[in-house]
Amino acid sequence: MKLNLDRQSTTPLVQQLSDGLCQWISAQRLRPGTRLPSIRHLVREQGVSQSCAIEAYDRLVSQGWLEARHGVGFFVAERRGQASFAEEPAWGEGAEGRWRLFSDEQENLLRLGCGWLPANWRQSEEIALAIRQVSRGADQDLFGYGPPLGLTALRQQVRKRLALLGIHVQPEQILATQGASQALDLLVRTLLKPGDTVLVERPGYYNLYNLLRLHGVRMLEVPRTPQGPDLDVLATMLREHRPRYLFVNSLYQNPTGTSLSPRSAQRLLELAGEHDLRIIEDDIYADFQEGPATRLATLDSQQRVIYLASFSKTLSSSLRVGYLVADAGLVARLAEVKMVTGIGASRFAEQVVAQLLGSGVYRKSVQRLRVRLAEHMASALRLLEANGWEVFAEPYGGMFVWTRYPGANFSHLQALAQDAGVLLSPGSAFDPQGRDSDWLRINVAYARDVRAQAFFQAVRQASSWRPPAS
Repeated sequence: MKLNLDRQSTTPLVQQLSDGLCQWISAQRLRPGTRLPSIRHLVREQGVSQSCAIEAYDRLVSQGWLEARHGVGFFVAERRGQASFAEEPAWGEGAEGRWRLFSDEQENLLRLGCGWLPANWRQSEEIALAIRQVSRGADQDLFGYGPPLGLTALRQQVRKRLALLGIHVQPEQILATQGASQALDLLVRTLLKPGDTVLVERPGYYNLYNLLRLHGVRMLEVPRTPQGPDLDVLATMLREHRPRYLFVNSLYQNPTGTSLSPRSAQRLLELAGEHDLRIIEDDIYADFQEGPATRLATLDSQQRVIYLASFSKTLSSSLRVGYLVADAGLVARLAEVKMVTGIGASRFAEQVVAQLLGSGVYRKSVQRLRVRLAEHMASALRLLEANGWEVFAEPYGGMFVWTRYPGANFSHLQALAQDAGVLLSPGSAFDPQGRDSDWLRINVAYARDVRAQAFFQAVRQASSWRPPAS
């Protein structure tokens, strides 16, 4: 058994050992009842202390990976749902199926298609330092409500960052939110009513679909191309249905990873002007891009674009801090709805993010993330090509690749994924109507994991899935 333990890592050795054992069990496809090496053997082979080995095994017992037999040793346990996974979709029609990626019950599976970065990629020490600094500050930041527009210090930092992107706004045009999700919710509550019609991308962000459906809003689907929304389809829908709003990702679209081309962006704004359309630009992956990029808010000269972004993807999913940019009148309306529905946001979280932005820690952190993601993107694309997968388009950054294996359907892939200890995100989750799809979203930050490697190799070995030669 070869486990890669890094003594220089900030991740505790016992956590590395337990994670490594999980990956090894999955990669070796060990069946329930298989005996694992003894504590003494593990200590000698991995060069760890006895207490470290004991705690690692104890963690795996508590997590359901192993069972301990007194006086005999540790054995691979029968995990709940293991035998019936093929009949239980990873992302089904019901709410329980849709949210399995977030469930603690799935913590032992590799979430190959999740929408966040690995925890050990985050700047935990820097975030902890900022939290301590805020905790030692004014009592108001610990116990007080946040102001309707958000903390002035945070909005000042956001304004500086927007100027670097070519988006020049006044402070009263910025509204701090609890992540991009609250920004979308406030917009839907304020601008739309049941029966209204909007345009959405297909494939696209599943939770936006759920939000619109919750509010009784009708969705018209615009296919996503490698250059952006299909402009011919969009023009036809604008003429025939006169929708009020379009929701779009410009950079590193979720789930395809594609970005809006300059030509498509210019034409999109022209169509918006011709048909009195407003565009809601979700730029949640903005900070994964370094250098020039095509954003609608940068090109907008008619104030047709409402822009939103978030720090949750780059800093922490638990620090729910995002922001929205629009004309001052709309921002004031949105702030009122924000106070009515949530009595503001977390003043403490906003103060922590402002501290990280103001100190320069955030800037250095995202620079490191960009380099790391670029390396993993190149590695993932090579891996997919080597194993016979088809890619929708090659992203030039971000986290996602939209891919499929010729001739395979999701139930086939899901069965092999379970054997490898992998949880997939099927294409149906990113369809407004939940229609079956043979496409998958892959998060490149997880593609080097041994469980992901085992999954891709297993798919390739299933040669009977390949379509017959023409």
